[in-house]
Amino acid sequence: MPNDEAIIDKTSDEQHVTNNKAVAWWHWHRRLYNWVVHWADTRYGMIALIVLALTEPVCVPIPADVLVIGLCLGKPKRSLRYGLTCAFFSVLGGTIAFSLGLAIGPERIVDLFGSIGIGAKAQLALDLYTKYDFWAIAISALTPVPYMIFSWVGGMAEVSLLKFVTISIVFRTMRFGGESLLFYFLGEKARRLIEKYFNIATVVVIILLVVVVYLIKLLGRMFSS
Repeated sequence: MPNDEAIIDKTSDEQHVTNNKAVAWWHWHRRLYNWVVHWADTRYGMIALIVLALTEPVCVPIPADVLVIGLCLGKPKRSLRYGLTCAFFSVLGGTIAFSLGLAIGPERIVDLFGSIGIGAKAQLALDLYTKYDFWAIAISALTPVPYMIFSWVGGMAEVSLLKFVTISIVFRTMRFGGESLLFYFLGEKARRLIEKYFNIATVVVIILLVVVVYLIKLLGRMFSS
């Protein structure tokens, strides 16, 4: 007699096939999204989360949030485990992308874009990233802005690896840990809150960070004068 996990896996696979049949073949991103989400209903959910969290900052266009939410909905009391696991492997994946960008280097990027006449603009973009590296990393790690792009560019701009990893740990943990905490305490209600207010909440957090940094700088000037 088949066990419960086998039945769940089979049902999930059947539902995944049904969902993909309902999506036009050229909507490959939606089919990929459905394929990612279906792993939340299988015994391999945690493994799939680790793989997605690790590869998303490198090359996968589907945010790990979708799988974190799916897993947390199924087992709310394990939410913190899912959120922290996702944060850890997401930062590890971001570090891999950063290292690849560092290996490519700013010179090659500027030369590449220079061949099509926009080398100066590419250099300006790298200079701006270097100047505002904290905000670039923090915003991409916390908000829907693609963390993948900023991980690669961070390496290309040759910002401090220690700074990149430290900021990523703080803000990726805030993002995935915050989501998992909501599910731990609120269960299904958390999904509606995240879908409705996530973007607003991240903007508020960024504004508060700007205010805090400004106050710290202001206090530093006051005490140094």
